[in-house]
Amino acid sequence: MVNVNRIRFDKNSVSVLSPLENDVIKILWKQDERRVRDIYQTLKKRRKVALTSIAVILDRLYEKKLVSRRIENGRGGEHYIYSSKCTRQDFENSVIDKTVNKLIDKFGPVAVTYFSERFSKKKS
Repeated sequence: MVNVNRIRFDKNSVSVLSPLENDVIKILWKQDERRVRDIYQTLKKRRKVALTSIAVILDRLYEKKLVSRRIENGRGGEHYIYSSKCTRQDFENSVIDKTVNKLIDKFGPVAVTYFSERFSKKKS
């Protein structure tokens, strides 16, 4: 589902998205469908951000296949309406799955042996 190119390890979190992408997707996980302006109005209360930055981030999330969008005609013309394509749990499971698969592809039997030993110790 998600393309894992970079993983950032911060003090309190692990992320494959930029901080702004992360904030935007969190809003979409909480609310079903949102316009760019709606997301901007929510985020500008917490951080200094431009409306155009939100539009660019939503386009990136769309290209990463994390959000879907549809066009709606309204006051002022056409607007994109965005929604998340997966739940937070599905996203996190996908990141873990792809990360483990990359480790196995890179390190082969060593990674498999490590995971087997590591998780068999946790159960005891």
